[in-house]
Amino acid sequence: MRRAIGAGGRLAVWSAPLAFLGLFYFYPLASILALSFGRGERGWMELLFETLAAPATQRVVGFTIWQAGLSTLLTLAVGLPAAYLTARYRFRGKALLMALTAIPFVMPTLVVAAAFNALLGPRGWLNLGLMALLRVETPPIEFSGTLGAILLAHVFYNTTIVLRTVGDFWSRLDPRLEQAARVAGADRWQVLRRVTLPLLSPAIAAAALLVFLFDFTSFGVILILGGPRFATLEVEIYNQTVGLFNLPLAAVLSLIQLACTLALTIAYTRLAERISRPLSLRPQTYTQKPLTTWRARLAAGTILLLLSGLLLLPLAGLAARSVIRLEANRGESSFTPGLTLDFYRELTINRRGSLFYTPPATAIGISLAYAAATVGLSLSLGLPAAWALARQPQAALSRLFDPLLMLPLGTSAVTLGLGFIISLGRPPLDLRASPLLIPLAHTLVAFPFVVRSLTPALRSIRPRLRQAAAMAGASPRQILVKIDLPLIGRAVFVAATFAFTISLGEFGATALIARPEYPTLPVAIYRFLSRPGALNYGQAMALSAILMLVCAGGMLAIESLRGGQSEF
Repeated sequence: MRRAIGAGGRLAVWSAPLAFLGLFYFYPLASILALSFGRGERGWMELLFETLAAPATQRVVGFTIWQAGLSTLLTLAVGLPAAYLTARYRFRGKALLMALTAIPFVMPTLVVAAAFNALLGPRGWLNLGLMALLRVETPPIEFSGTLGAILLAHVFYNTTIVLRTVGDFWSRLDPRLEQAARVAGADRWQVLRRVTLPLLSPAIAAAALLVFLFDFTSFGVILILGGPRFATLEVEIYNQTVGLFNLPLAAVLSLIQLACTLALTIAYTRLAERISRPLSLRPQTYTQKPLTTWRARLAAGTILLLLSGLLLLPLAGLAARSVIRLEANRGESSFTPGLTLDFYRELTINRRGSLFYTPPATAIGISLAYAAATVGLSLSLGLPAAWALARQPQAALSRLFDPLLMLPLGTSAVTLGLGFIISLGRPPLDLRASPLLIPLAHTLVAFPFVVRSLTPALRSIRPRLRQAAAMAGASPRQILVKIDLPLIGRAVFVAATFAFTISLGEFGATALIARPEYPTLPVAIYRFLSRPGALNYGQAMALSAILMLVCAGGMLAIESLRGGQSEF
């Protein structure tokens, strides 16, 4: 009877997350796949094997995996030293740094590509400066259309995942473990290799998985910065769906992408079971120290300089392009910059007389409302799922459902958006005209982030704390409210930050299902980028700068709330 009650309780915990995935992920996905294969002249198995054997498919899959793996390694190389700095030291401007480093992640991939073009493109600030300095007519730096552009943009976009996921976990590790190893005779590198890295393995693996999945499904960065020479599975699915309207082939490629994602998540969940362990947690007031020695200050300055150059310079170049108009000189290939606020003024003027014109303030309000709804939905679904994974990782339900939670991250946004239109536009789930459709789509992407942010923190709680509370007469619900949630307060804020930023910057599925009169900021930016002319480009940069300011304000608010939170 106890086993039956325990299994029923575990199933009840999983009921809400699974119902959400069933209604808003598997049902739309199955609908679009059934429609796509129904348009084919051959069976889907024959088409699948034929596509897998095609050299073009093998090249696309190989490049997708290779560039994602290389981008992940580079992101870890940049993010781990920064995570150590923010986890172990206190310094002025830390909250501002954390807020600024989160901005790249919220920016739509199309805007990220535009930011790098504004800095390093043929008419970017760096090339314009070098052309004037060297007195040459051709840009000396070839950035667009190169593999380096793709890798640099991915590191720029995903460093904050490592910084927040690993940094938050690292900041709560008891430093006495490392001190005990030093007393026992271990040097600095032995402590890092034998004590610190094994303890950080769950958080590093979670961060690496999330980074890899985002790089694996990269779309806007590859499409704009990579050019026609490079194509990931996501780009090829888009080309086959929108460009060639070859839905059967697009469906096969979507299945291949899903299979790769599922295999990766199964491997990760098995690894997480081996390396996760309860840990001794400490508040930040105990684990962090000021920068007192010159070596620590030099190392901190180097890390901050690298982060500023990598993460802030492209954003600064984009913001500068929103207030500077480049005037071409007569008879020359050079340009003269001039300050202007015309791009911002034009945002408030409906020159085309469009019925779907939306002022920037309205787009900001719509985006913030969607983000708030996404945070609420993601936390309400992610907390019970993370709790079940952390408390009973060996249970059959946990081993079965854990890999399924990550599948939305590996699903083509184009495929899923079309699935929403087809399946949720008729009874009994007629939500095509409902404002809830956008937060539901955003939650599909944010929900796995919430689970992966909370699970390592929940697993690190020592079982004896729960046992002591149970012996004192606390119910499971009281243990959850009085023990688990206070101990993972920082992780909850990190998860909320991810959900908030993901909703603000999501573009792929939103562009397909958003109502034209209620655009989000990324959709409004895309409208300007898709139109020719310097004025439209300048308006896109101005709206992108507004999005950066909104994101920075939201991140600063979250950091201030988190800083004042009682952690333990």
